[in-house]
Amino acid sequence: MAETVEEQDLGEASVVRIYATSQSPDYENPWQTQAPQSGTGSGVVIDDRRILTGAHVVADATFIQVQKVSEPRKWVVEVEAISHDCDLALLRVEDPAFMEGLTPPELGPLPQLRDRVSVVGYPVGGEEISITEGVVSRIEVQSYSHSKRSLLAVTVDAAINEGNSGGPVYLDGRVSGIAFQSLKDAENIGEMVPALLIRRFLESVATGRPPQVPGLGVATQTLENPRLKQRIGLKESQTGVLVNTVEEGGSAAGVLEPGDALLTVDGHPIADNATIRYRGRIRTTFDAVLGDKFVGDELPVHILRGGRTLDLRLPLVPFVSLVPRPQYDTRPDYFVYGGLVFLPLTIDYLRTWRDWWDKAPAEFIHAYYHGTRTTERQELVVLNNILADEINVGYEGRFNTTVAAVNGQVPRDMRHFVSLVDAQRGVVELRLSDHTTVVFDAESARARGPIILERYRVSGDRSLALCPP
Repeated sequence: MAETVEEQDLGEASVVRIYATSQSPDYENPWQTQAPQSGTGSGVVIDDRRILTGAHVVADATFIQVQKVSEPRKWVVEVEAISHDCDLALLRVEDPAFMEGLTPPELGPLPQLRDRVSVVGYPVGGEEISITEGVVSRIEVQSYSHSKRSLLAVTVDAAINEGNSGGPVYLDGRVSGIAFQSLKDAENIGEMVPALLIRRFLESVATGRPPQVPGLGVATQTLENPRLKQRIGLKESQTGVLVNTVEEGGSAAGVLEPGDALLTVDGHPIADNATIRYRGRIRTTFDAVLGDKFVGDELPVHILRGGRTLDLRLPLVPFVSLVPRPQYDTRPDYFVYGGLVFLPLTIDYLRTWRDWWDKAPAEFIHAYYHGTRTTERQELVVLNNILADEINVGYEGRFNTTVAAVNGQVPRDMRHFVSLVDAQRGVVELRLSDHTTVVFDAESARARGPIILERYRVSGDRSLALCPP
């Protein structure tokens, strides 16, 4: 059946339903995975046999199929590229016959406030395509639930329901964004990844650049208090933000310092409330400029330090933090020693608690929100479980705490911790952050290791990434 004019104008025929089977890691038992789960989402064909969708639709996927409008056949696809930071993925269909009857839509511009848009996709509860209309109500930096990154997003008063996510948002017949999340506790309010981030993602694929959105690696404070501005030497006419901490390994490491006043970023003057006028018309937080950049670019900044203004350049690297944000398409690191199970503190581990921001240990929550990577401590090692054995009798219940020292030496990260333990002979003393002391005889711990692993059906004493080279 031929498409109607309305369908051609809106590009319905290019919208596909995505069927994904995924298998996520089990962070409570990190040597195994959870049971496979099936879910659906939406996507849009953007050029020859390539489909744009949300990264969350295909994260941890083991098998993916797509289905065209009103067709029973499902086509097997592979992930060509993915950016979990900005929640975008590019899928590819190998069979050229897939493109029959399809005319991929064009990418549109960043919309204006009050523009009327159409969200197209396959929400759960039906088999046919669904179209909802709404108005652009806000354009600003928002927290992306998939990656926990703060990037530019467009808010529309149109429903984005389960299954709808990953589908296109049309403005005047062109793709203006990809639907990716709904606002919690709000009715019929959704958000989309804007076309400018889509273009950046597609350019990274075309040029072979890393798909990650770089991070600044600093924590800042607004300078709305006049006494604070005066204290750090800013004139009344000058505006900016105060740099409080600098993450080791981040873009600002070795360039910016705590106490610097950051005045401009990429040529944009920063207001005292930490905002810039982005693209000449959007007042939003200054880190919006990162959505225009690639890992490996340099970001020009203008700062005040010790009464002097300086022009500096930050070599942009991927986002880093003491507690890593969500990880996908990868297995967690772990290490079993004397029946004690260790792994890095990540948000994925925090999520093993229901309502983790309220129920997880206070030490972990504080590290997530306020912890800073330093040269001495770049990752926190957690004792997450104890596999009971004669060698660890008396240590029961001493878990969900971090390792403070191994024989008096502070572990820098998980890999360093494992190397410290492996190198010990004789007494191995672990000091934990709750002031508990755990002591093993190194030879006894090594001897009991294979017995414990077999008893609890653990495939190995460590994850592959922690094995010696």
